[in-house]
Amino acid sequence: MGRYLAMNCQTTTRLFMKPISIACSLAFAFACVTATPVAFAQSSPPNQSSMAATTQTAPKLHAALRTLWHGHLVATHDYAVAVHANNSAKAAKAADAVVANAKQIADAVAGFYGKDAGDGLLKLLAGHWSGVKALTDAAKAGDATGEQNAMSDLVSNGTAIAKFLAGANSNWTEGALQGALVMHVNDHKTQVDEMMSNAPAATQAKSWAEMQQHMNMIADVLSDGIALQFPDKAH
Repeated sequence: MGRYLAMNCQTTTRLFMKPISIACSLAFAFACVTATPVAFAQSSPPNQSSMAATTQTAPKLHAALRTLWHGHLVATHDYAVAVHANNSAKAAKAADAVVANAKQIADAVAGFYGKDAGDGLLKLLAGHWSGVKALTDAAKAGDATGEQNAMSDLVSNGTAIAKFLAGANSNWTEGALQGALVMHVNDHKTQVDEMMSNAPAATQAKSWAEMQQHMNMIADVLSDGIALQFPDKAH
């Protein structure tokens, strides 16, 4: 797990290769950890042994973050399925679900860091969804240039999210988080490309399982950092 998030900006050179969320999980975790606003902590980066221990010391936090990350995957996957099927009603419903989830996340982080932080996170999440939607729509249309542009926007958005998260918890580094988010973006691209090209069901199922596994890894690392930052509050 440590090596997974030890990626840096060089990851972007593999932007369109098959990969190994999100800001969302942090917000939900914050809501679970405490309801009292506090200033950003400035703790020292943890060692690997202490990071591993937090999985046992904060199991509810880990489970909560995994659930939220999975919710992001399901909503965006539902949108892609609907677009592939040319079902505008289901696509609109899925899009609404993504937005509703983002608003809940922003409200959660606002309850911890204040309204400005919540508004800032909502803007970042909106940017992520905008990129994923554009990527999905372009893949459906067979628009390679549109996909490239969407990926560029998603990587830039990931950099902004990484900066936000690293500012909230010094147990994480901006470069490592950025690399992880690029992997998440690559998972989105793999998924929509396979879906829109009618790849074999077994191929799509394998990619979907890998996408969930990667999300769990990201969620767990975020949980570890939060548990270390708030050892008396994370459960």
